[in-house]
Amino acid sequence: MSKSSPVDCCSGHTSGLLGVQEARTRMLAAVSPVGGVEQLTLRDALDRILAEDVVSGLDVPPFANSAMDGYAVRSADCADTAGVELTVVGSSFAGSPYGGEVGTGQAVRIMTGAVMPDGADAVVMQERVERDGDRVRFDGGSVKQGLNVRYAGEDLKTGDTVLEAGKRLAAADLGLLASLGIGEVRVKRRLRVAFFSTGDELRGVGEALEKGQIYDSNRYILHGLLNQAGIDLIDMGVIPDDRQAVRDAFQQASAMADALVTSGGVSVGEADFVKETLDELGQVDFWKIAIKPGKPLAFGTINDAVFFGLPGNPVSVMATFYQFARPALRKMMGETPGEPLVMRVPCTETLRKAPGRMEFQRGRLARDERGQWVVHSTGLQGSHVLSSMSRANCFILLAAESSGVEAGGLVEVQPFCGL
Repeated sequence: MSKSSPVDCCSGHTSGLLGVQEARTRMLAAVSPVGGVEQLTLRDALDRILAEDVVSGLDVPPFANSAMDGYAVRSADCADTAGVELTVVGSSFAGSPYGGEVGTGQAVRIMTGAVMPDGADAVVMQERVERDGDRVRFDGGSVKQGLNVRYAGEDLKTGDTVLEAGKRLAAADLGLLASLGIGEVRVKRRLRVAFFSTGDELRGVGEALEKGQIYDSNRYILHGLLNQAGIDLIDMGVIPDDRQAVRDAFQQASAMADALVTSGGVSVGEADFVKETLDELGQVDFWKIAIKPGKPLAFGTINDAVFFGLPGNPVSVMATFYQFARPALRKMMGETPGEPLVMRVPCTETLRKAPGRMEFQRGRLARDERGQWVVHSTGLQGSHVLSSMSRANCFILLAAESSGVEAGGLVEVQPFCGL
């Protein structure tokens, strides 16, 4: 079944629109990492941003050890393909190494991670060995020097840069640091971001709705998006359409936070006090971006805080946050920027669009009956249709000059988990 976007009243009128990549580049160029560093234990450092390079103070592993359970041998004794027979002279366990040296015709029982005994240069896995008392037998020929041996410094050497400043610490990074005996790291302080919604029509969850009123979903969206990014949040609630209330909110937010994110009030012709307040208090540009959803966007500074004015419709909030605000906030956090994950997969249905703006349609990646990745639309693509965003796990990227894609055609998709 063919799916198409509703008629776009702005289609064909794209002169003066800012390209998606240009807008993102301008934002990234305009922001800088915040100052401030904290010293944290490893257990508290998950998902934090490293403030400085970490250099290894030792070799990892610190000694040659066995990669599996078996027998440590001299490879020179194992050339006979007809069969090798050796005498077991001791054992080497993790934390309890063999104290002697392996001589000609000898072997040492060894466990995974145990120190390789002097004289031995290979490990024969126990499944290949037959043991009778203190004698072991196995087929030789394939036992070469270094077989099943982990050498000292094979993973890391003393003086190696282990992790670079700007790295967001994952679980594996914490384990890597622990393997070096490092118990604390210096990380960038957490970014502080204030956010609020504006509008007399908005009501909080739990309040009764009167005619013309709606529940405020955008603050919950922003709370989730900012929380996922590892940011300290300041939720300032819903600000009424009152000149002084709007002015006070911007003043208070810019005094408390490194950045301020709002939704709504940035479209041309909107009857509110947001734009006139921004003109008074800050240096803000009002952009029209060649993107759908989310054409109107405001960006600049309010006093010392960076300002992101996102559109009012909930899907537009998410699209513009992912594509513009989040990359800039990550740079402000001190994180080394990276490109989002993009895959190229077949689309199971026909999608239509008007040329002129890049579209970020909601889709769902899944495997077909052959186990191949494909994507399908999650339904209506209006910027107010939050249910189709809830069902989605990716954006389907349709280039500005594109008029859509036929069923079975390849499209680029951007999984949310890669953003």
